[in-house]
Amino acid sequence: MNAKGTVFKYPDNVDTDVIIPARYLNSQDGKELASHCMEDIDLEFAKKVNEGDIMVGGWNFGCGSSREHAPLAIKCSGISCVIAKSFARIFYRNSINIGLPILECEPAADAIEAGHTVTVDFDTGVIVDETTGQQFQGEPFPAFIQEIIKAGGLMKSIRKQ
Repeated sequence: MNAKGTVFKYPDNVDTDVIIPARYLNSQDGKELASHCMEDIDLEFAKKVNEGDIMVGGWNFGCGSSREHAPLAIKCSGISCVIAKSFARIFYRNSINIGLPILECEPAADAIEAGHTVTVDFDTGVIVDETTGQQFQGEPFPAFIQEIIKAGGLMKSIRKQ
């Protein structure tokens, strides 16, 4: 499984209230949530993002509340992968639960810039900045987690069994 897209880059400590502001949490609809994704930090994100694009963040990406709305909004916006220096643990688990691929890789998060084109190989964890030619090694998920993500999330994976 691979991803390739244009990068949207964000700083350290992007919390779930920035990813999807609390004023929109009355909806469970992924497309509705996606239409407001990142609007408090990047008002144009929902208008500019394309299917397959990649999000890059700093330390502690997804900190804050434990809601699944945040990774769902990112996934439904079209983002194919989030790369960060580190993820808040509950965001990390919620991302797997809803089938959003994420990778921790500090060197990649430091070097990759907004607007770059990046390719990610989820099987190997290799991240390539196609714009600069730099290659980075992220930690790939174990096979069972890759299967959950490929199925579209934990519940879909269970239903397939």
